[in-house]
Amino acid sequence: MEKLLNKIDGIILFFVIYTVVFLVFFSTLNYTLPFVLALICALLIKRPTEYLIKKFNIKSSVASLITTITFFTLIIFILSYGIANITQEAIQLGKNTQLYITKNSPNIYESFDKLKKYYDNLDPYIVNAIENNLSAFITKASNITVSITGKLVSSLIGFLTIVPYVIMVILFTLLTTYFFTKDIVLNKNKLLSVIPSTKSDKIMNVYIEAKRMLGNYILSYLLIIGITFLETIIVFLVFKVKYVLILSIVCAIADILPILGIGAVYIPLAIFYFFFIKNYITAFGILISYIIISIIRQIIEPKIVSSSLGIHPVAVLAALFIGLKARGLSGVIFCVFLVVFYNILRRVDII
Repeated sequence: MEKLLNKIDGIILFFVIYTVVFLVFFSTLNYTLPFVLALICALLIKRPTEYLIKKFNIKSSVASLITTITFFTLIIFILSYGIANITQEAIQLGKNTQLYITKNSPNIYESFDKLKKYYDNLDPYIVNAIENNLSAFITKASNITVSITGKLVSSLIGFLTIVPYVIMVILFTLLTTYFFTKDIVLNKNKLLSVIPSTKSDKIMNVYIEAKRMLGNYILSYLLIIGITFLETIIVFLVFKVKYVLILSIVCAIADILPILGIGAVYIPLAIFYFFFIKNYITAFGILISYIIISIIRQIIEPKIVSSSLGIHPVAVLAALFIGLKARGLSGVIFCVFLVVFYNILRRVDII
């Protein structure tokens, strides 16, 4: 009985500490962002830095400088290229959508007239409501397109206003990454040397297990997003859908967001091709692809995440569902990492 009570006390203490750390971390992230990013970057380039030191027998400061500059150059190039292409496609998509709606309004009305025969048997009040809202719907669709394009442009302009802050974050992250990388390579065991020997092994076990599980968790979701991204690119290329890059990126982002999912892109696209383009093969192909990709997503997510973390799939599903119902995306992050850290501490016999 006493052993059970101690275990319950340990679980409660863990939950309280985890909750406090979680809230403090995210509430202070505006102030600690450069240092958090720098620590992540330093851990990513740690091995390449060690490789340079051993391979070319150079100082850790020089190796850290080389890997830091190379890493940030690569990241900035990828982001610049991606943002430029996405922005160009987004603006072009908005313009073409508005132009299509303007030029093809008669065809759109004709499509709705043909659709009318399917609801002629409905209540006259409902039929009148549908007919009265057709024009408003088309106007609204055009306005939404213009609004999205306008918001995109205004976001870019707004981004320019925070350029000094962004430059400051990048600069601090760059400098801090260099120092973190150099210190991590030089002083691997410095922290453990100030910790009593009776505790150092357990702390090292926690660190190794946390590093392994968190790394696996991030990689597993990157794999899931990557699979969705590639599947979408293949589907859209096969059916010759325009704006493949931006639509695939939107699908990948929507795939990780609660509730939204890839249906936010696939379903409107299928409707557009069916009613307005009248390309029924493409419309049905997109719809069937959406169903197949959704099924694949539901099958692989619990298996990939649970296998990478060593956690039962039911625990992962419970964390996702409870977090989603409680607080959306932030709730999912809280619950998933709660399960992850509990499993880490359980494996090293702390709780």
